[in-house]
Amino acid sequence: MMRQAALALAMLSSAAMSQAPTTPGGVASSTEIRTIVARMAATMRDGRGFLYQPLLKDGKTVAALEYWKAPGRPAVHPNDAEYAIVIDGAGTLVSGGTMVDPKTTRPDLVEGSHISGGTTRSLAVGDVILVPAGVPHWFGITGGKLVMLGMKLPRHNP
Repeated sequence: MMRQAALALAMLSSAAMSQAPTTPGGVASSTEIRTIVARMAATMRDGRGFLYQPLLKDGKTVAALEYWKAPGRPAVHPNDAEYAIVIDGAGTLVSGGTMVDPKTTRPDLVEGSHISGGTTRSLAVGDVILVPAGVPHWFGITGGKLVMLGMKLPRHNP
């Protein structure tokens, strides 16, 4: 897992910070990442609780920043694991259990009204999260924001 985190960070670059990166590889400094996060915070409109900023795309794999000011709906990604590192703020993760009122909103996303029987964990800067494909999960926000560097990892069938 730590190798994947290092790889994700190593892949970031200032050239890859546009919405549609074209060149894989590179490096982004912590200063560059803080600048992007500050820009995301400044552009967050009233009433909006989530911003997503792609940093690098390599095929179907995208390393991106997620900036949460309000919780979203519980989610399941049927074919992708969700891997993330908390880089700012704090929150909670509820994962496992059963999705209540599931509705497929996109082929890669099922959302529901809440999770029944999940496990709740506190999240802080530096925490690493890996939610397996097909597992319900939900992020709560404590202290005003939760910022993560994350990737969806396709399920590999042997």
